[in-house]
Amino acid sequence: MKKLFIVYVILFSIFSIYLYNYYLKESYLYPFGKNEEQLQGDIGEKYVMVTFLAGIDYWKSAIKGFEDAANELNVSVEYRGATQYDSHEQITVLEQVIAKKPAGIAISAINPYELNTTINKAIEAGIPVVLFDSDAPSSKALSFLGTNNYVAGETGAHKMADLLNRKGKVAVITLPDQLNHQERTDGFVETIEEAYPGMEVVEIKDGKGDQLRSEQAALDIIKEHPDIQGIFTTEANGGVGIAQATQSLNKEQQIKIISFDTDKRTLDKIKEGAISATLAQGTWNMGYWSMQFLFQHNHGTSSLSPTQQGEHSAILPEYVDTGISVVTKENIEEYYAD
Repeated sequence: MKKLFIVYVILFSIFSIYLYNYYLKESYLYPFGKNEEQLQGDIGEKYVMVTFLAGIDYWKSAIKGFEDAANELNVSVEYRGATQYDSHEQITVLEQVIAKKPAGIAISAINPYELNTTINKAIEAGIPVVLFDSDAPSSKALSFLGTNNYVAGETGAHKMADLLNRKGKVAVITLPDQLNHQERTDGFVETIEEAYPGMEVVEIKDGKGDQLRSEQAALDIIKEHPDIQGIFTTEANGGVGIAQATQSLNKEQQIKIISFDTDKRTLDKIKEGAISATLAQGTWNMGYWSMQFLFQHNHGTSSLSPTQQGEHSAILPEYVDTGISVVTKENIEEYYAD
């Protein structure tokens, strides 16, 4: 009997140690409860991404990130966009999306001011909105996820200076009405002016985000400044258009081009030697974290009291820099793989 009692004591002790270790481990790994780790939505919970110039290659990676996050969270997504580079059309598309009352909206704003009223309308209707790629900073959107565009412009300036041995005339082709392009232009121009006294920005032209108009803008610049040595453009259509211009004049070796983004046409022009480099954005990150932020708002901070929301505000930062990298012939194959 005594031996049997000792056996029971040993078994009970082992079981107690097991329970202690199990719950200690659970509380360490999941301090807010295991359900938070496994939080899932419902397939009927729909989130919408809204862009402009819908269908261009640039958005593919962002859409993929948005979809990947949705698959992880077990929610559904829809992609909508203005077909043209037209703020009125994008406003109309956004109005249509709001009318369907989705669980959340991720939008890249074609204009930093003109969409504010419509974005705020969504917020006031209880639909969370995050901005990605191109911001509308005066709106009531929860967060902005995108490139630090001023730093991207600085990066372009330093790369151009390396290509030109810190001397020569350069120009910029951009979209002056879109905030992210304004910031890229400012970063480039101010860095050239402050850091490279042997260089001069002689012209800034509007390429309208269009290949043919950018090509014409480049031809005009080359005609007005025949000794131009470099052109920086703030978007991908511009890079391809400028490359077409320099190739038509047999000047692709004399004029260095730095473009933006990594669509196949841009990468092909780098392979040909017509574009010297392009700046790659973290577009998959933009889409993925936009979806995660919207979901977290609905399933996390939105269920907290105002006091708790203040304590947990770091969950939804107002701004996330999704990064930039320089693409040249040396590392181009990595980007074709994407």
